[in-house]
Amino acid sequence: GMTVTALAVFFATAVFSAAFAAGQEAPPAAKPEVPVFKPGQVFKDCPECPELVVVPPGLYIMGLNATSKRSKPAHRVNIRKPFAIGRFEVKFSEWQACVDDGGCLAEPDDHRWGREGRPVINVTYFDAKRYLEWISKKTGKRYRLPSEAEWEYADRGGTTTLWWWGNKVGKNDANCKDCKSKWSDGGTLPHGSAPVGSFAANPFGIHDTAGNVFEWVEDCWNKSHKNAPKNGAARTEGNCRYRVLRGGSFYYYSKVAKSFYRAKNPPNVKSYWLGFRVLRELD
Repeated sequence: GMTVTALAVFFATAVFSAAFAAGQEAPPAAKPEVPVFKPGQVFKDCPECPELVVVPPGLYIMGLNATSKRSKPAHRVNIRKPFAIGRFEVKFSEWQACVDDGGCLAEPDDHRWGREGRPVINVTYFDAKRYLEWISKKTGKRYRLPSEAEWEYADRGGTTTLWWWGNKVGKNDANCKDCKSKWSDGGTLPHGSAPVGSFAANPFGIHDTAGNVFEWVEDCWNKSHKNAPKNGAARTEGNCRYRVLRGGSFYYYSKVAKSFYRAKNPPNVKSYWLGFRVLRELD
């Protein structure tokens, strides 16, 4: 005889077939769940993709506490939509996935610090854009460089201090020349990049926004924030022979890692103190 389970399946099938025969439509297929992203949520779009963290929308004062003209005037920016940003700077291993897949051509030098866990360095602005094009195609999601305004918002993590952790450089909060870490001048390790995530995350859950390596952002260089957009968009006008860099690096003193600090670089120039971080749109 039939087992109870087999019997149940048989009856269910018979009922379904009868309903189908009677001209009723088969039950609709379940719709795929659309993920609802929550602030602080960490996710990846593929095994070799960078880890992302969800940043909430909000208002902030860009250029707050700035002393030099280039980082003034302080102005209000309204980030209306949540976005996801690299929890860490893009790593050598993530870059290599792009090279292996034929998406990236540059095979950047690691300056003999090793590649394990370290941010990719020696990549130009155009190299970074190629990577973003590749990962967008691969995942079907919109990856890009953050705008300078989005970057500073993410870096501050809702704080209003000189660095996201406070108004004093302190000890072991970041990797810079005078940040008093084992990678700093006078530290126990060679002065260079640190593996990503070697320091605490900021209040948004993002690591290494201050120090480690400078990061490319989308914007063309402008001498100040005069006439800057209020909605967090990148500035595509200005001197586009230079692109904006943010975040300071191991090579420089902590003053260039302050939340408001801006620097510039020709987009086709690479350096061992310069990398990037991805932004992934959520809609």
